[in-house]
Amino acid sequence: MALTDLPMFQALRQKMQWHQQRQGVLAENVANADTPGYRSKDLKDLSFGDMVQAEAGSGALRPVATNAGHITTGGISAGVGTKVSKASSFERTPDGNSVVLEEQMMKVAENQIDYQTATSLYTRSLGMFKTALRR
Repeated sequence: MALTDLPMFQALRQKMQWHQQRQGVLAENVANADTPGYRSKDLKDLSFGDMVQAEAGSGALRPVATNAGHITTGGISAGVGTKVSKASSFERTPDGNSVVLEEQMMKVAENQIDYQTATSLYTRSLGMFKTALRR
């Protein structure tokens, strides 16, 4: 068994993949800020409790497939858990676009910070195990 196959590392890797996927969705929102009728999107939050229940039942951490056409062989497939954000009437332009650039940029910054936190935890955990195994 490889060190990176431990459930803790699989969960961190899955969290990093989720953040990468979310970054793509947020970038798409920013790119379509001037597209008439475009509705902003975001990924459904990745639930740690759901990941733990999946680990207990199947022995592997995988996202929940919400549609029969979704890929379930591991990793997060494009579009899984995507939802259209609810925009109030004052957040929508006359052409029907619901992207608020300030809000999207705050989400991008938050996503980047969370991704950096996950990568830092992954790196430090690997270092801790390597130190423990050397002795």
